[in-house]
Amino acid sequence: MSSEQNLRIGAAVLVGFGTCYFGGKIVDSINKWVNREQTGTVKNIAPDQKIRMFMDVFEELKSFLLDDLKHYEVTAEFNDYVRQVLEYNVPHGKLNRGLAVIDTLLILKNYKVTDKELHDAAVLGWCIEWLQAMFLMADDLMDDSLTRRGQPCWYKLPEVELVACNDFLIVETQIYKILKHYFGKNDNFLQIVDLFKETQYQTEIGQLFDLRTQPPQNTKAGKVDLNKYTQNTYDRIVKYKTAFYSFYLPIALGLLVSGITNESTYRTAEEICVKMGVFFQVQDDYLDCYGDEAIIGKVGRDIEEAKCSWLVVQALHLSTPAQRRMLQENYGKSDPSNVAKVKNLYKELGVQQVYKNYEKDVEAELRALIGNVTGINSNIFTKLLDKIVNRQK
Repeated sequence: MSSEQNLRIGAAVLVGFGTCYFGGKIVDSINKWVNREQTGTVKNIAPDQKIRMFMDVFEELKSFLLDDLKHYEVTAEFNDYVRQVLEYNVPHGKLNRGLAVIDTLLILKNYKVTDKELHDAAVLGWCIEWLQAMFLMADDLMDDSLTRRGQPCWYKLPEVELVACNDFLIVETQIYKILKHYFGKNDNFLQIVDLFKETQYQTEIGQLFDLRTQPPQNTKAGKVDLNKYTQNTYDRIVKYKTAFYSFYLPIALGLLVSGITNESTYRTAEEICVKMGVFFQVQDDYLDCYGDEAIIGKVGRDIEEAKCSWLVVQALHLSTPAQRRMLQENYGKSDPSNVAKVKNLYKELGVQQVYKNYEKDVEAELRALIGNVTGINSNIFTKLLDKIVNRQK
């Protein structure tokens, strides 16, 4: 029996060295979207095919989790509620984080991957999307946000409201249900779990930095302290809140599933991914103020929420004492007239052009950094960067 046949049989029984929920259907769902050369090399996966393949794996994971609830005496009514939690919150983003695990695997293995390896990468990618969903569900509650991904925030639904606090905890725990089920017998299982837990903790520390920089919500004493809104403060917030889980985690998981263990490679990946993550968050801050709500899928509220946004940090750096007083009087207030005054000041100070210059400079820096990568195929970083340069959402 050939090694390829062994791998196919193994994929039908063991996925990621854990018990496979759907048996041979996993191989079928991968093969349905993947064209191969006779050598087994992936000939191509068109972007739409890759997304459909990825969504097939979401359906598989959702079915596994809903079926697993029978072990906890969950009734049909509550099972259906958990299904709604997942379908509403998990699969509706851009999916860049999850798909980046697959892209990293394909590039590093020169497209010579087995069905099992592709499936493992897809499962790990979805675990990142589960993590993202949990963060967003919690973040929307804390920020009193209105919309997310073009629909009302989960907690804004009348039948949900503060029950969402328990819902995002369920979504978080499901990550580790999935990891145990599919990778529990893998030699790297503890490393994978530790990577997720460390990344989650880093992100929560970033959220702490973010929230405690703002004034307390719903209090009369909540005066904005603009002295806290420095470049160093901003860089620290976004490094921890965004960069690790959005960029380093997908690349690191791609390295793991590709069998790469060299510590220096992970350090290089972290350096590039953190810088890329900061760039990504600066873009988010810009789009919050200037993006098209119909495209970005949410109502920008950084000014109203007194966020330590890149835009206000630049404005403080450029402003005169009189302009700073104007910011102090208007930043962090929800009245449209106050918001308009802040945006008018951004226009006076040329903050949009400052952003355009920043975007150009950072892209050049990142491409130079990526160009110096040795030991692995640097296209894993280039592909990720290409997805975010000049993005509109």
